[in-house]
Amino acid sequence: MGNDKNIVTIIVEGTPHEWPKVEITYEEVVTLEVPGYTANSNITYSVGYERGQGNKPEGTLSPGASVKVKERMVFRVSETGQS
Repeated sequence: MGNDKNIVTIIVEGTPHEWPKVEITYEEVVTLEVPGYTANSNITYSVGYERGQGNKPEGTLSPGASVKVKERMVFRVSETGQS
């Protein structure tokens, strides 16, 4: 393990992003789509994904959760309103 250069391309709301880590968190996905996002933000987001790893190819990410990424994995970020 350690420092392998395993960069994958993930798609967030139609935009490709290179991702250098094995996993991505809810907060990291939201920040890719909403660059000014902070965990203290009043706005909450719904994060869904598909084309993920074998045993869990699709689902949703909640705040604080993370998911393993794979090449061409697709994420959707939508505003759900005030928290």
